[in-house]
Amino acid sequence: MYDCIIVGAGPAGGTAAYHLAKRGRSVLVLEKESLPRYKPCGGGVSPAIAKWFDFDFSPAISTKVNTIRYTWKMGDPVQAKLQTPEPMWMVRRDVFDHFLVQQAQKQGAELRDNTEVKGIQFNSDHWQVDTANGPVAGRYIIAADGAKGSMAKWLGFKDRKRRLAGALEAEAPAKVEDGHIAHFEFGMVKNGYIWNFPKADGYSIGVGTFIGGEPQDFKGILSEYGNLFGLDIKTCKQYGHALCLWNGNQKLHTQNAVLAGEAACVVDPLTAEGIRPSIFSGVKAAEAIDRAIAGDIDALERYSQVISDEWGADMAWAQKLAGVFYRVPGIGYKVGVKRPTATQRMGQILCGEMSYGDVAGRALKRLSGSLIPGMGG
Repeated sequence: MYDCIIVGAGPAGGTAAYHLAKRGRSVLVLEKESLPRYKPCGGGVSPAIAKWFDFDFSPAISTKVNTIRYTWKMGDPVQAKLQTPEPMWMVRRDVFDHFLVQQAQKQGAELRDNTEVKGIQFNSDHWQVDTANGPVAGRYIIAADGAKGSMAKWLGFKDRKRRLAGALEAEAPAKVEDGHIAHFEFGMVKNGYIWNFPKADGYSIGVGTFIGGEPQDFKGILSEYGNLFGLDIKTCKQYGHALCLWNGNQKLHTQNAVLAGEAACVVDPLTAEGIRPSIFSGVKAAEAIDRAIAGDIDALERYSQVISDEWGADMAWAQKLAGVFYRVPGIGYKVGVKRPTATQRMGQILCGEMSYGDVAGRALKRLSGSLIPGMGG
């Protein structure tokens, strides 16, 4: 019997596996796909995650970005340098996720990929996890199977506070001219934005909407935007996927189990940043399970509280900012994005040097104070 079975080999699952195995716990990671596997994602990662590990991430980084370029309806550009201690990492998720799991394996974690979980049941003091390749047993479970996974439902989290957002992403092979610049476009899509992130061998270009509302022609929008970079998006592989945005604090633990990553709805509701919060939840899930194994009966309950206090509290501010910004993006672009300090502040937030709470009051006041009829986007 394993100390912990982790379902899902994304950033949350790989992180939890690494930290639990490093503490000497027996860990099994179950992943339905064969690793390495493609995962639609812009692939922007804050270098701040390095502080949670003791190994070098260089092999998993495709390129680094030190400059952000914004546009409004493909015009009115503004470019700014990130003032972060290290440039933002751009990764390909097949490489990055597999790399994390490989570090966990080096610590003794076991991986069974190409192994889909079919169901679970709790037997007196442990979980039986039924897979396509037979049952396995573990004292604890970390459910890290993403936005569309079944684990949360099977564990009884039927009424989660979550907001599902939609995104469409295309991988465009290309000779990248300015690999140090990441691009964001506001105005072409309602309630969201378009991104174009450079990689060593092309671009990850995508569109996401984070508030909801009427359907939009994502494919048409993406195709039009791709023309700016000489990309024919129609000939690229395109992937639609769901994002599980934070939508309020909630219970993330149950009998001998916790939710982590997108299964725990930790994605930033303003920027849709998902990798850093998923890794953070993986770190904290591993700490909680380790303490529970050692006999701390309150460890899992404290995990829910830690995510609420250390992530959710700031996401409440992000949600407020998103509600105003995406309602009046034209004003947001003029009085927010175009400000010289905007990129610097966002870089500090992504690197954990500053919180949304530190800047939200002033930003909301600025946005609300500019709500003059006719100015909205």
